[in-house]
Amino acid sequence: MNKWSPLVLSILRIVAGLLFTCHGTQKLLSFPAPPEHAMAGTIVQVSGGLELIGGGLVLIGLFTRFAAFIVSGEMAVAYFMVHAKGGLWPIVNHGELAVLYCFIFLYLSFAGPGPLSLDALIRRKA
Repeated sequence: MNKWSPLVLSILRIVAGLLFTCHGTQKLLSFPAPPEHAMAGTIVQVSGGLELIGGGLVLIGLFTRFAAFIVSGEMAVAYFMVHAKGGLWPIVNHGELAVLYCFIFLYLSFAGPGPLSLDALIRRKA
């Protein structure tokens, strides 16, 4: 199983980046569907921009460690600003996804992008 770890790391990064990017497109572009709750304001635009750009960078594996660290922090802030008000436990306050994203991106900021990434391609050419 160890020989597959780098490839699976890349797959985790790609899937997490793609799904996270969808949150940004939903907030900013109402695509692929409009947000479930009416959202407006600067904080939504900032979070949507971070999700779109940061998620996109994670998805393609470019500046992965930096982008993953930033969006990990965004998810920590989102959890405490939005979800924690609804109770202590993520299962109660509907914050499970924010917690998962936070820790997946925190892991990626330390583990790196894996071999299927633009970061790895740039490293190979250098």
